[in-house]
Amino acid sequence: MRMRCAGAFGRNVRRVAPLSVLVGALWLAGLPQCTAAERITGAGSSFAAPLYEAWSSVSEAKTGVRVNYQTIGSGAGQNQVLAGTVDFGASDAPMAPERLEKGKLLQFPTAIGGIVVIVNVPGVPDGGLKLTGTILAGLYDGTITVWNDPRIVALNPDLKLPDLPVAPLHRADGSGTTYVFTDYLSRVAPQWKETIGQGTSVAWPMGAGARGNDGIASYVRNTRGSVGYVEYAYAERNHLPTVQLQNRAGEFVTPSAESFAKAADSAEWADETLTASLCDTDGQGAWPIVTTTYALVPRAILAKPRGVAVSRFFSWGLTEGEAESRKLDYVPVPVRIRDVVLHRLGNNPPP
Repeated sequence: MRMRCAGAFGRNVRRVAPLSVLVGALWLAGLPQCTAAERITGAGSSFAAPLYEAWSSVSEAKTGVRVNYQTIGSGAGQNQVLAGTVDFGASDAPMAPERLEKGKLLQFPTAIGGIVVIVNVPGVPDGGLKLTGTILAGLYDGTITVWNDPRIVALNPDLKLPDLPVAPLHRADGSGTTYVFTDYLSRVAPQWKETIGQGTSVAWPMGAGARGNDGIASYVRNTRGSVGYVEYAYAERNHLPTVQLQNRAGEFVTPSAESFAKAADSAEWADETLTASLCDTDGQGAWPIVTTTYALVPRAILAKPRGVAVSRFFSWGLTEGEAESRKLDYVPVPVRIRDVVLHRLGNNPPP
């Protein structure tokens, strides 16, 4: 078995003596004890994938836990954890209370992030295009079909918008990102709420579909006239132009960790379910499409070695892992909510 040393040396120790002798010698010398990394599996949200990948890259050294995370979408992540094929699921759409109860799952938030609108329109620089929620809905429901539509031109008099067809792109898989995006459109555009509505999958009236946030990002990068929606980290690492969106206060806001945090600060959390709606909040400077991503863990495994490893991974992520979260422009969950999560994972006395 390959052994891992967590400590000052940070190198593998070769077996030159029986294990009991080696461990005893390390203890007598005051050196750290070597242990095999524990492996856990997770699956679900592509929105949360950059975060869990970042946590996983350092968690082995910090917690003794190695994570294999599969990016398959929130809906599939919920199904996988209910089927017992992974140690934890990940979803941006909170699971319904009756499903949580039936599946005997613990659900808790792990981070907050922004969903941004990306475009590939010639002559439009990053952050240069302004859109309202109503116009964004029009790009997706087919009522606005070209980029030089008078309604877009009126908002952007300084841009030379081309006579180019709009190519809207949506998720082809069951997606928490879609759940949040359509929740936002339902809030700001009455016609969207009445005809299409909200869900992890909806009957899109037009446009093409792609799987995962990475699929959307790739399609937009390669398709002139396209518009899509992704978690902010995918726009950043793919260097894709984002748009400004008008928020409830009437401001045109640029997506950033700061504008995501302002939305989170103005949200109301449900103490029992630890859920919150962060879309279209009324905070000054708040980005209008913000969501919490959630982890789902079977309660039955929490007292078992694998469940203890899951708990250790998330407890580290929610505390020391905040630095990794901020590097990717995720916003950590509020301290009050985090402490309740740690308690439920069995790591803190009741708050």
